[in-house]
Parts: sequence; structure tokens; C-alpha cells
Amino acid sequence: MTQHYWVGDDEVEKLLRHGEGWLRAHPERELIINRYLKHQKRLAREALSRLIDDEEPAADELAETHAREEDAIEKPISLAEQRMGAVMAALRSSGAQRVLDLGCGEGRLLRQLLKDKTFTEIVGLDVSYRALEIVSQKLRLEDLPKTQKERIRLIHGSLTYRDKRLAGYDAATVVEVIEHQDPPRLAAFERVLFEFARPQTVIVTTPNVEYNVKFETLPAGKMRHKDHRFEWTRAEFQSWARGIGERFSYSVRFLPIGPEEPTLGSPTQMGIFERQ
Repeated sequence: MTQHYWVGDDEVEKLLRHGEGWLRAHPERELIINRYLKHQKRLAREALSRLIDDEEPAADELAETHAREEDAIEKPISLAEQRMGAVMAALRSSGAQRVLDLGCGEGRLLRQLLKDKTFTEIVGLDVSYRALEIVSQKLRLEDLPKTQKERIRLIHGSLTYRDKRLAGYDAATVVEVIEHQDPPRLAAFERVLFEFARPQTVIVTTPNVEYNVKFETLPAGKMRHKDHRFEWTRAEFQSWARGIGERFSYSVRFLPIGPEEPTLGSPTQMGIFERQ
């Protein structure tokens, strides 16, 4: 006798429980949800809605608060503006036209990219669905002229899952993002970007922990952002970057961002990877 497996509301609870921590950011989440729930549209819609709603506003508000604190620490040297300027200069120098901004956050770099007609296709990716909504509002994407609107796209996804939507771009930027990743997950991020997406140019920036002693408002031993999982020395960043270059056939060079101190270096480190 054939047994029929009934899919009901309790299966939504089970799916969300087993998917906690990974399903929300998975690039194939809709497919996974539909298959698990046997293509029952009502249940699939409910699961997807709850999954997105689980992106707690409080967590996003806390992240924004921490980001403001980091900005306040770095503001005396206008580091945010210098960082954007350095990344834009590196992108222009690379000759890129189609650009990915991975971990686009509140859209600072996207705003600059939109202003420059050199960049014909711009994609911003972030793991936070709410962050993408905020970016859309800040950039007033719905009000842009058609030609401008066609140049930019926002996508929801994670940097630790292979995503076919990221393939085929001239350049990718990863600006102040890697330090928010748990170190054990960096290996997955490296493969997603440098092995599978594999853009011609990758630009990565991250704080230089050696410079932290220059920030008067930052307590000794504390990191610049409460969500940072680590902050590297110049030697640690360069060792990591050169390892990526060797494994995935990229050359890499390093540039300082911000004022340099003879023994401390600059506040931000930038690595520019070029595919060989």
C-alpha cells in the first residue's frame, strides 16, 4: 500500500527550525522551501514571509548603531570618504564597467558608482534583506530615470554560498566586510568569490589593528566595531591575501588608505587582486 506523506503547518515550523542560521541567506532558498513543502504555495509563502521577518529589526538597528560608533571613531581623519575615494580610484584604474559591491550595507559605494557613467552595470549584494530596502530608499531607486535604474540591481544573498548570479563581472569590491565574518567561514567566502565568481579584479579593504592606538576615543584592546570578529595587522592581512593569490591565480598588491604613521601604517588596508 502506498503511504501518503501529509505536509501541514507543522512542517513549516520544522523547516524554519532546521534552516535556522543558513536558509534565510541561501541563494536557492525559494527552491529549497518549495521542494520541502511539496510545492504547496500557501505554506511556501508563509515560510518565506516568516523567514524574511525573522531578520530582526532590533539586530539591524543594533548594527546601524555600531556602524555609527565606528564612523565616530574614524571621523576625525575622514576615513570613510578616503576609503570610498581609494576604492573608486582602483575601480577606474582597472577599467571595469560591470561591478559587484559585496556586502553593500547602506550603499555608500553604490551611490558613488551610480554617479560615474563609466560603470554600466552595478550590483549590490547583502545578507540583510532590510539593509537592501534601506539602500533602495536612500538611493531613491524607484524615482531614478529608466536609464539609471537599468544600471543598478540589488540582490539578497550570502558571501559564503556559491551563487551563480555573481559570475561574469569585471570587478568586485569587498569594503570593510571580511572582518565581520567568523574566521572559520572565510574559506567558504574565498571560494565563492575567487574560485566561482572569479572577477578580473577584486578590491578588499579591512581595518589595520596596529593603527587603533591612534584613535583617542577607542579604549585600549577594543575593536572599532562591536560586530568585528577580528581585526588584522598588516602582516596578517598580507599573508591572507597572498595565500588567496597563490591558490586561485591572482596577483595582489597593497595600498594604504588614510594617514600613515612610520611604525603603525595606515588605518585601513587595501588589497587589489588581479586575475592572472
